[in-house]
Amino acid sequence: MFKLADKTYLLLLLLLPLLAWWERFLARKGQRHVWISTRSLFPHPPPSLKDAWVRHLNFFKMAALFFFILALARPQLRNTYQVNEQKGMDILLTLDISGSMAAVDFKPKNRLEVAKEVIASFIEKRSSDRLGLVVFAATSYTKCPLTVDYDILKFYLQQTEIGELEDGTALGMALAASVNRIRHAAAKTKIIILLTDGVNNRGEIDPRDAAKMARDFNIKLYAIGVGTRGEAPYPVLDSFGRQQYVMVNVEIDEPLLQEMARTTGGLYFRATDRDSLRTIFGEIDRWEKTNVKSRSYVKATELFPYLIAAGLLILLLVETARRTFLRTLP
Repeated sequence: MFKLADKTYLLLLLLLPLLAWWERFLARKGQRHVWISTRSLFPHPPPSLKDAWVRHLNFFKMAALFFFILALARPQLRNTYQVNEQKGMDILLTLDISGSMAAVDFKPKNRLEVAKEVIASFIEKRSSDRLGLVVFAATSYTKCPLTVDYDILKFYLQQTEIGELEDGTALGMALAASVNRIRHAAAKTKIIILLTDGVNNRGEIDPRDAAKMARDFNIKLYAIGVGTRGEAPYPVLDSFGRQQYVMVNVEIDEPLLQEMARTTGGLYFRATDRDSLRTIFGEIDRWEKTNVKSRSYVKATELFPYLIAAGLLILLLVETARRTFLRTLP
């Protein structure tokens, strides 16, 4: 992009018409001539190119002045570009893989399969955040530490299955393990998204104490209860080894999950089907966006040295011609 850094100096160009007028004025007054008594002594020569050059030498000087004035205006070729600075956050996904997650109330798949699909979509929407995965049942462990390698995170997520851990729901242990994993993270914003469908029935740590731990380390908890209301079909094997479905009561300790989230400054959500679970993760993605700052940088190439050089070259040629082949009597 071409730009003039000091446009005010262009006002000096108004001097050029005045100088041209002054030159013509002096020529008419005769101050550019040698007076003689009669022209009969000097026969009138035919017009020549040399005569034209002599008459217009001062206009070449004005051309040099034109270049000097443009040089004062500092013409530049500018290349502007932006640099985005992203400050990512740390998000730990804490997923319940207890036996109750096999309930098929998110038809046609069970709760865990639908949760894995929605979480995978959530991961794909992040850009510079570090994400990790903790799974839990009666115990918990880190399936994938915090990373920006989303492909490996999704791989471990897809490999997550019911039955990896002893059955049960240890909400306190799961949250405490997640807090311990993320508490030393360097990011300013630290978030735990805990997804469960049960009631705390295992573990040595009270979920409320774990929530206070998260609050003390400035970690926000988003708790999500998954499961329809009332009863849900649950797969079982009959005496012949055939899979059957029986209706079981859906028990989610919503008051406890609400209290845990509220303690940390987070929120509790209830997902009763696939669409509501997608909506919840969409809301979390919208609220917890990475801060992006843009800085503009300008790389300018100054052109005024070329204009000064052109003006000096014109003056050099004019003065050389005036003292050599274009030399005149005055």
